[in-house]
Amino acid sequence: MLISKVTEIIAQIIYRNNFSSLSLFLLDIKPTMHSKSIIVVSAAIIILSCNNKSSTTTKASFCDTVCMQDSLKFIDNNNKLKPYVYVSARNCNGDTLTWGFIGQNKNIPFEYRLNKDYARCYIKDTSFALLVFNTCQNGRGYFLKLSYAKKSSFRKSTTAINNFDPRFSVADSLLAYTDKGNLFVEDIGNDKQAFMTFGKALDFDFDAIHETLDSVNITRSRIWAKAKIDGEWKTLEKNITLQ
Repeated sequence: MLISKVTEIIAQIIYRNNFSSLSLFLLDIKPTMHSKSIIVVSAAIIILSCNNKSSTTTKASFCDTVCMQDSLKFIDNNNKLKPYVYVSARNCNGDTLTWGFIGQNKNIPFEYRLNKDYARCYIKDTSFALLVFNTCQNGRGYFLKLSYAKKSSFRKSTTAINNFDPRFSVADSLLAYTDKGNLFVEDIGNDKQAFMTFGKALDFDFDAIHETLDSVNITRSRIWAKAKIDGEWKTLEKNITLQ
């Protein structure tokens, strides 16, 4: 009975993340408990703490919901041809990506689950559209460059370093991405580029990118990054000229 009550109190304290109160509480009850009881309560603390950590991780993800219910629509109303990009939703996930303007459109399957707050689109008249996003599933960064020309074409990056991630500071006028050995920067409007090398190909898991690339700060004149190289965190920086 005592163990059950103690565990209940501990659960409430951990839920509120008030670990200083937990320490005082354990000091108060320790003299009244047998060694076996202490072991049971200790096990309860470990389990509850882990569950609480898991809950916190979920809340910090790129989605406030497990279901993508609404389609995303981007349109340039200032252009008489109304160029646009639509991402339709179905069964809680993205379903189809459609882009075009009055008189024509193209579409491809699109199976990523998105949050509207972690997706944006740059439309350059009827030349191309650039859709930049991080997925709900794991926060992985992507971009798609979609041509409005009659011949359907698009360019896709699955290794984008997008500034939706609070550890990645990237100027809004730039794209950033990596091929594992280098960090590339590209001007959205004119395709001018620059890069900084890591010195070797790194062991990236892009579904858990911060295990290798902790943070970046990228402007039009400078690249700074903190990366794990040969098991050690190192900072790298380079002054750049986009060309």
